Amino acid sequence: MKTTKFFAIIMLLVTIAGFAQNGSKKLDKIIKRDYQIIECTIAKMSDKTVEYSLPGETLQISLDISQIARIDFASGRSQTFDVSTNTNVVSSTNANNNSNQTLASADMKPNTIAVLPVPYVNADNLQSSEEMSKFAQNDLYNKLLDKSSNIFPLTVQDLRTTNSLLHKAGIDYKNIDETPIEDLQKILGVDNIVAAKISFTTAESATSVAYNSGNAKISDNNKKVKTSDIGTTSTNTQTYYYYTVYFDMYKNNTKIYSQTRKPLFSIKDSWIDSVSYLLKRSPIYTKK
Repeated sequence: MKTTKFFAIIMLLVTIAGFAQNGSKKLDKIIKRDYQIIECTIAKMSDKTVEYSLPGETLQISLDISQIARIDFASGRSQTFDVSTNTNVVSSTNANNNSNQTLASADMKPNTIAVLPVPYVNADNLQSSEEMSKFAQNDLYNKLLDKSSNIFPLTVQDLRTTNSLLHKAGIDYKNIDETPIEDLQKILGVDNIVAAKISFTTAESATSVAYNSGNAKISDNNKKVKTSDIGTTSTNTQTYYYYTVYFDMYKNNTKIYSQTRKPLFSIKDSWIDSVSYLLKRSPIYTKK
């Protein structure tokens, strides 16, 4: 009887150990072009499909290669997949004069994201700043470049290329909001776009400070008069900036992310922190 119990315990331990080994087994990772990550065991690959099974399952699933950006194998090896498409021509309506125009589109580069010019608007007088628009666009572009490993499989379109293609199409920071995203993606040849806008108002506050000193001598009708103290007043003016940051992302003409944020502090350039905050919480950003 004791022997039977002993063998039963041994078998139970062996079973538990087997489950533990299976649970700790490293899996392959498929990173799809829509940013979905699939942890699985890859069984077979061909020029057109990848067959895999999910953890704990034997059923094999087939996935088209065109949907895959990269595979990280359990062995440590990675394989990147590239898909090219043909050049298209798009017919669109110009929002300024409502006349039909034909816009030649650039070669489409899958998994490429472009940063649009960022309108920087004073809401008090509706004036736009070209200098600050360029600064904001550069800031967002550099943030994406710095975080390139966090937005894989996306690559960032060179800013000169973006602005050159927009300039040829007659688009800049003043009318960027009037152009349909579908047209912008075809003009730029990208399937992803980040569009931001910064609006702000200002307010001023004046603060007066008085300074006193004692035992000063002053002249009164050529007579020296002694006084116990003398005072001066200094006035400082502080300007406060109240920003609203609009942040949108598009993939294949569809808006996939839209957020609005107001910075915590009312100081100049506080919008920069809000842009960083919204970028890190967007669907293209993955923590490493």
